[in-house]
Amino acid sequence: MAQKRNPAKTGVFDKAAAAGRVRSIQPLLKKAYPQAGIALHYTNPLELLIATILSAQCTDARVNIVTKDLFKKYVSPEDWVRADLKQIEEDIKPCGFYHNKAVSIQGASRRILAEFAGKVPQTMDELVTLPGVGRKTANCVLGNAFGQPAIMCDTHVIRLSRRLRLSPHCDPVKLEFDLADIVPEDDWTLFCHRLILHGRTVC
Repeated sequence: MAQKRNPAKTGVFDKAAAAGRVRSIQPLLKKAYPQAGIALHYTNPLELLIATILSAQCTDARVNIVTKDLFKKYVSPEDWVRADLKQIEEDIKPCGFYHNKAVSIQGASRRILAEFAGKVPQTMDELVTLPGVGRKTANCVLGNAFGQPAIMCDTHVIRLSRRLRLSPHCDPVKLEFDLADIVPEDDWTLFCHRLILHGRTVC
């Protein structure tokens, strides 16, 4: 019996077939996870930006525990910029990698004040200029805080996209563009949330 070839290695991948699988998968995910949404707690774009930075290599549940008091102490970009870096590190320590995250949060807040009039920017090109913000974090903010179609490629989305043969790529940027081609744009954000929930709940 001939062995199946790995599309990632052969370069052969049928996007039309992958789009067909999305059309089959979508109703099942909608039925299973009708209330899908982001697990991080936030009340404004700045809080979501900070929470997403903190969530790197950390569970959303732990981030939510930390930010419950954190967002009462640091309300504005000015609060983060004025704070002593060591104090920020201490406040976010349970989230891990606290030095790098503190530097990123303070740096992002400083740039938001200097370049964006104190408001979290609303475009991908602007968001990725903030320290500590890559496409994954930017998409999270765009899709959830600003209601823009966005594809968030976290560990679950990457793993399940390959398992469901939606893309041969594990690189999050390549996968993002693959999913953008086969998932209807209006469904981008919720499709990713449902994949994430399915990954956490089932596999």
